[in-house]
Amino acid sequence: MRILVRSKLHKATVTEANPDYVGSITIDAELVEKAGFWPGEKVLVVSNKTGERLETYVIVGERGSGEITMNGGAAHKIKVGEEIIVMAFEISDKPVETNFILVDKKNRFVRYL
Repeated sequence: MRILVRSKLHKATVTEANPDYVGSITIDAELVEKAGFWPGEKVLVVSNKTGERLETYVIVGERGSGEITMNGGAAHKIKVGEEIIVMAFEISDKPVETNFILVDKKNRFVRYL
C-alpha cells in the first residue's frame, strides 16, 4: 500500500483567518467540487510564503465566493493573503486518478493541472 496525492488546490489565496472558530479550512464549494475534496475530509495545507504545513479538515463555503478561510488554530499559522496549496491523499495499492486544479489570485478556477 502507498499513500498517494489525489486532490490538489494549487496557488489559492487565504481570504480570511478566524481564530475563534473551532477548526478547519473553509473552501468555496465550486473549488471543493473541482478538486474532488469531500466535506470533512482531512487535508494537508502548505503555505508557499512560510513553508508552514498543517493538517485540518474541509468545510464547504459559499459557491462562487472565492473563500479560503483558515479557522481555529490554523488561523495563527497561516494568515490572510498567504498563497497556499491544499492536498488530499488516498491509500491504495494501485495508481489513483488525480484532480489537481490551479486558481488565480481571486481563487477562481483557471485550469486542471
